[in-house]
Amino acid sequence: MATKKTETKSKAAELSEKLFYKAKNTYEVMSNADVKAAYDYCEDYKKFLDNGKTERECVKSATELLVAKGFKPYSLGDKVKVGGKYYYDNHKKSLVAFVVGTESLEKGINLSASHIDSPRTDLKQHPLYEADGMAYFKTHYYGGIKKYQWTTIPLALHGVITKADGETIDFVIGEDESDPVFYIDDLLPHLAGDQMRRSLADGITGEQLNILVGSRPFDEKTSEGVKLNVLALLNEKYGITEADFMSAEICAVPATKARDVGFDRSMILAYGHDDRVCSYPAITALLAQKKPAHTAMAVLADKEEIGSEGNSGMQCEVFFDIVSSLSKTFGVDDAVVRANSKCLSADVNAAFDPNFPEVIEKRNGCFVNKGVVVTKFTGSRGKGGSNDASAEFVGYVRNLLDKAGVVWQTAELGKVDQGGGGTVAKYIAQRNIDTIDIGVPVLSMHAPCEVVSKTDVYQTHKALEAFFKA
Repeated sequence: MATKKTETKSKAAELSEKLFYKAKNTYEVMSNADVKAAYDYCEDYKKFLDNGKTERECVKSATELLVAKGFKPYSLGDKVKVGGKYYYDNHKKSLVAFVVGTESLEKGINLSASHIDSPRTDLKQHPLYEADGMAYFKTHYYGGIKKYQWTTIPLALHGVITKADGETIDFVIGEDESDPVFYIDDLLPHLAGDQMRRSLADGITGEQLNILVGSRPFDEKTSEGVKLNVLALLNEKYGITEADFMSAEICAVPATKARDVGFDRSMILAYGHDDRVCSYPAITALLAQKKPAHTAMAVLADKEEIGSEGNSGMQCEVFFDIVSSLSKTFGVDDAVVRANSKCLSADVNAAFDPNFPEVIEKRNGCFVNKGVVVTKFTGSRGKGGSNDASAEFVGYVRNLLDKAGVVWQTAELGKVDQGGGGTVAKYIAQRNIDTIDIGVPVLSMHAPCEVVSKTDVYQTHKALEAFFKA
């Protein structure tokens, strides 16, 4: 009987191993050399984050990486060659880069689409005012934020100002150690009785997100002397007047550097992981391509946080104009090209947080250190607003990642009735392109500082590299 019982257990263990599914932890699978490679890779990723806190800065940084690897500027209608490497700068706020494959373009494009904008606070067109001896900037927040998280943290100003004579000035104030920083004040707890009885959503209102920028008057006699002093300082350094704010794009972002988290340095804290943590791997994966079979293309889009609108968002026709232009160059039908193309919409998912377990159904959540997450559908409450990838395309991605030795997991975006969100995936799928979301699990998504795992970032790079090579 003892022998039979042992054999039964052995058979059960064998069947369990064969039939059960369990997501793997990256540290169980990766060698020490692979872990070191992941950590080294993330050192450059941290530099990318620090140099790219706005979509304009990301385009600039990504373009520098592309040019260094031989990519050339592309304009609609340009002739291209097999093996050629090109990039298209769209209004300095979004970017398309591609390597022309050896197969006919009719076989389709392997496309990765991510976004480089992140939640923040933008200055209004008439931002500067003085109140009771202090000068402030009025703001209008951009994207989905918890407003209370943006008070009492150091802020830096990034932006461009186009003056009346047409000159455009780029500037960053608050990132260098010698720079001043800026600040949104809040009530002390001793006097916040009424405020603390409100909901978190109403504790700070949008119109209270006013940035403190000065308190010293120009002189003792002038009305609005603090405001005048601020303008005088800006005029002295940049040659601008108050009217120039009307033709400016200025945003306030956390004045923090990307930093390692934990005694083991296994994670990264930074502003803007969503979605630069997918954009950077997309670019590095593309840089690794020499002569891929299928044309490989990476899109870094803007405006995802506000619906992918405008001429730099994923809904803009220019992204598909490029596909059409390439199709004309090679004498093929762009409808056929799109029908045979595949897209990994590279965007993040919400990592399971043990501090807030109630919002995620654990069987279908994603976890830190379990690799890149494949998200079949996003949307909210009944998959509303989602691209829901087909079983066939999910199967293709499964097989691709397994063959490449990528550590991966799958998840939805929170419990069914909890909320949800969307990505650029649906705008690409609408053009008859098989599309699925794939990206990094993120803790505290949309907060001024978010956290990701280094090994998850690296696995995302490996996944996109394998996809471009396929």
